[in-house]
Amino acid sequence: MFQKKLLFFTLGFVFLFSGCGQVAPNPSEIETGRNNVSDTTEIAPQTVSIDEGGFGSGETSATTDGATGSYNSSANGFQSVYFPFGEYEVDESQMQRNIDRAKETQGKIKLEGNCDEFGTDEYNYALGLKRAQAVKESLINHGIASGRIFIVSFGESNPVCTVSSDACYLQNRRVDFRLVK
Repeated sequence: MFQKKLLFFTLGFVFLFSGCGQVAPNPSEIETGRNNVSDTTEIAPQTVSIDEGGFGSGETSATTDGATGSYNSSANGFQSVYFPFGEYEVDESQMQRNIDRAKETQGKIKLEGNCDEFGTDEYNYALGLKRAQAVKESLINHGIASGRIFIVSFGESNPVCTVSSDACYLQNRRVDFRLVK
């Protein structure tokens, strides 16, 4: 009798703590949409971290453009580029000022991809990279040498606004420009 109880207890213990394993999805079955995080390896090798200590002009950023009312957290005469929720397609109407400024300047340009607080850390890091890459491609398409442009992603870790509102979230979905001398 004792042996049967011990056997049932042992089997119950094994079943209780073994759990069910989950099978990873087959990569060929994953739908790859334009905002799917699974393709971030395509842009990851192009990223670089740059220590900003000693770089830049010391120009104060974080200003508001009175004409548009949009927040600007870029520096050195550049204007931040903003994105709708979950998107990384560049609105070319936001790029002209940055294209002109890039043509006027010397040195390297660092593009910093940023996101709002929604989504996982991994998703936001990847989305920040995609936003920075899209802005980089826009600059290259307008004649800026690709060797002058570096991209990084801060994901959701570099918010300029922490109020829970749509206007605040929009300020955090951006790519900032920094001139690296």
